[in-house]
Amino acid sequence: MESKIMDAIGDRALELGPKPEAGLYRHFKLTRDADGVAWLLFDRDGASANTLSAEVIEELDKVLAGIEADRPAGLVIRSAKKSGFIAGADVNEFRGATDPQMVEAGIRGAHAVIDRLEALRLPTVAVIHGFCLGGGLEVALACQSRIAVDGARFGFPEVMLGLHPGLGGTARFTALVNPTQAMTLMLTGRTIDARRAKSLGLVDAVTQERHVRSAVKDAVFGRLKRAKPGMLNTVLNFTFARSLLAKRMRSETAKAARRDHYPAPYALIDLWEKHGGDKTAMLRAEQSSFANLMVTPTAQNLIRVFFLREQMKKTAGSGNTVRHVHVIGAGAMGGDIAGWCAGQGLRVSLADMKAEPIAGAVKRAAELYGKIIRKSTEVRDALDRLIPDMDGEGVRNADLIIEAVPEKLELKQKVYAGIEPKMKPGAILATNTSSIPLEDLRTKLINPARLVGLHFFNPVSRLQLVEVISHDGSDAGVLKEALAFVGAIDRLPLPVKSSPGFLVNRALTPYMLEAMVMLDEKTDQRLIDAAAEEFGMPMGPIELADQVGLDICLDVGDMLRAKFGDLLPPTPAWLRDKVARGELGRKTGKGFYTWKDGKAEKAPLPETGPKVSDEMIDRLILPMSNVCVAALREGIVDEPDGVDGAMIFGTGYAPFRGGPLNYARTRGVEDIVATLRKLADKFGGRFAPDEGWETFKQGSP
Repeated sequence: MESKIMDAIGDRALELGPKPEAGLYRHFKLTRDADGVAWLLFDRDGASANTLSAEVIEELDKVLAGIEADRPAGLVIRSAKKSGFIAGADVNEFRGATDPQMVEAGIRGAHAVIDRLEALRLPTVAVIHGFCLGGGLEVALACQSRIAVDGARFGFPEVMLGLHPGLGGTARFTALVNPTQAMTLMLTGRTIDARRAKSLGLVDAVTQERHVRSAVKDAVFGRLKRAKPGMLNTVLNFTFARSLLAKRMRSETAKAARRDHYPAPYALIDLWEKHGGDKTAMLRAEQSSFANLMVTPTAQNLIRVFFLREQMKKTAGSGNTVRHVHVIGAGAMGGDIAGWCAGQGLRVSLADMKAEPIAGAVKRAAELYGKIIRKSTEVRDALDRLIPDMDGEGVRNADLIIEAVPEKLELKQKVYAGIEPKMKPGAILATNTSSIPLEDLRTKLINPARLVGLHFFNPVSRLQLVEVISHDGSDAGVLKEALAFVGAIDRLPLPVKSSPGFLVNRALTPYMLEAMVMLDEKTDQRLIDAAAEEFGMPMGPIELADQVGLDICLDVGDMLRAKFGDLLPPTPAWLRDKVARGELGRKTGKGFYTWKDGKAEKAPLPETGPKVSDEMIDRLILPMSNVCVAALREGIVDEPDGVDGAMIFGTGYAPFRGGPLNYARTRGVEDIVATLRKLADKFGGRFAPDEGWETFKQGSP
């Protein structure tokens, strides 16, 4: 959708007025049309997208001073970038902040510029295409009118960085829009489209690009009806209403995030409860609140995670050549991989020996598209691209074949023997194996150089990581194409060398198996999960085992134990019995928990009884860091940042901790090693610190 809009715009944004004078400003182009209206085009120098830096804000102040002196008939602000209006603040300037007073001083200066824009004594109009996020939306809110080009999207994603809006958005947004809806958008970081923004009163008009000039004239010369806050907004901003609503907001927020882990949403609620309805006080308090959040470990770690994501995107590269994907195996993983690829615009044939799994995969894909694709015609097109293929003929024309059959070496090799002669020249053969080394899988291939691992994670639509696995005979061109493919389907690739369990499953297995040992020790499974959640994991290891499938956990555990022996906890006999009885977790409705409508049924822990201890948390969490250090030492992954990114985007490892290696640095490598030794003395050699800690310590900042 966005690309169609941008193609329609082309360079037209630069043709909306007379040709701008060269060299007057670095990041802005100022023109005046025949009606005397000034058009200010934001075109940040040297960047593909507009973001707000200190330099940009300073230059905007100079532009506004000139506008005040020249007094045009009106001022129109829009972007000269195809990517959109303004993507928010320049996050680079947030890194490493430690002094809240310095941050607040900078924010205070930026506030003065936005306030100056709002105070202009002439009609001001923001024309918005593409993304209008964070600080960009705050600039738009300071304008008197907002016109959205159809397809624009709006949001405040600051909460994802451990922050809340900091350029006046908390006050202006809650004053303009129903504060319960405004707060919900800021608390969740969700984006909305132009039509929804119009219904909320955030924008005054939605138009097509070809009608922008007419809409602007209507806005400047008073013919456009502006959205105004209604009486309900005023009532909801009263002190008594704010107090009641804030209490409810805290309760809902607590279901998703703890205050000690993620303070930003709670700070936003506190800010609005105390100052909502008093714009001047709220603007002032916002500056201090934002500055105090900026220097928290949570914000700095989440900012780090933002850059980890950007780094992994760059790893993907460009130049994807895959147009047709053939997936073999329509089970939970294969079916969802196929559905995701079709949703990303690729032609996908899905093969299985039975019709039922394919039908189930198509049904799940339809449900997914209904949630993530906005137009019914686009949902239809995506489903048309997902082609049931009982005969497996799609393999002949596919650019990429993804094998996703059960984790059995002989079965996978049998599949390869059947399809390799049918593959077209240059096609890539990929396996979604979660643990089998590629050196074992390739032994019977005619051309093993084109075998690569593409290990997706469950659920495919939510976990962004794909491990791109190479072996010592991999073709470099094939690997490059595989990385580009992963980027093209909006996933994050991590290059990994072939090894049992690769990175993520090797690191997760001791976490989950240690939980089984704790169960053997008669520890309540709810308490074990609570210990992991107290650390910040999205779910505990018992619930995670149910999600993954106890049969898969058992297979992976057995394979890794065959390689790493006593470095892993033993598998209890009762777990094998559970799998033999068909109690496999979520997919069968019963595992450690009973599952209903995709959710584990959990009774609350009793008020009295054992509580979560630091030792419990360390037993679960520290082995993950230990394995990550070992993977680095062995060269399975090249960079610590890649390890942290993989664990966050592939497992949900507590993002506010910044990843298992960043956690080790923060806590102190000496402390981690000493604690592992204490655990080894008490519980056995599986906790022995890896020899790679010494090298890691030397390379830590």
